[in-house]
Amino acid sequence: MASASDKTKILIIGGTGYIGEFVVSASARLGHLTFALVRDLAPVDPAKAKLLKSFKDSGVTLVKGDLYDHGSLVNAIKAVDVVISTVGSRQIADQTNIIAAIKEAGNVKRFIPSEFGNDADLVHAVEPAKSMYTLKASIRRAIEAAGIPYTYVAGAYFAGYFLPTLCQLAPPIDKVIILGDGNTPAVFADEGDIGTYTIKAVDDPRTLNKSLYLRPVANTITKNDLVSLYEKITGKKLERIYVTEEQLLKQIQESPYPVNIILSLHYSVFIKGDQTNFKIEPSFGVEATELYPQFKYTTVEELIRRYTSL
Repeated sequence: MASASDKTKILIIGGTGYIGEFVVSASARLGHLTFALVRDLAPVDPAKAKLLKSFKDSGVTLVKGDLYDHGSLVNAIKAVDVVISTVGSRQIADQTNIIAAIKEAGNVKRFIPSEFGNDADLVHAVEPAKSMYTLKASIRRAIEAAGIPYTYVAGAYFAGYFLPTLCQLAPPIDKVIILGDGNTPAVFADEGDIGTYTIKAVDDPRTLNKSLYLRPVANTITKNDLVSLYEKITGKKLERIYVTEEQLLKQIQESPYPVNIILSLHYSVFIKGDQTNFKIEPSFGVEATELYPQFKYTTVEELIRRYTSL
């Protein structure tokens, strides 16, 4: 039986964010020595204070530090084997601070930068999403140039964010918007499952210097089939309103932030097929459900039943 000193020590930066919470929880649950970098150990915000307490209750060590404080970053990184960034979209470029700290610390066996969505190197995006992917790709190049061992986690929509509304701005009542012809597959993954797969990959030699794609077969589904499944589960019949590529591009240009970025993400997925239009080659990537077939992921049908309480 492995001693505590043999367990992989993992630092999560951005652990109180949307996806970070699930990564922290998965790390603790899977038995790793887990550290979460936090700016304030006693936040005034009740929700954040409750979250930090749940971290501590699960055995997570809270480390006071800041993405913009080089010294605190280096000190935190020196204590671990793996660094995972789950910072939000507005802090993607600032991950150069993490790269610099990892280089100075000199002990990190794996770095997983903040991605978890479409592959930044394989998208056909339009603005404003295009700039975000360009930043993510630049972080990849900086990691590679620094010679830091890495894993990129990519390939799916956050189910909890997009499935309750069927990828609309609001849940469907009697109508549903379908982009394009509705026959381009998208991929959905439960956020808890994303956390689990990410942690499983941290010390797996098969994921070293590779992209780990989340492409569960049962969760790779077209919008038409997704709507049909929703109708079958709920017993509702939705009128399908099809929006052409040209109409969508016009909507993106005319919409305010953050609606424009959400629509541009959907353009990448439902028009360009950026989650499924490439083959995962061993030279650059591996697929999570193939690597870890023993883990039972949450299916789209199960997720829809969860969100509709059926």
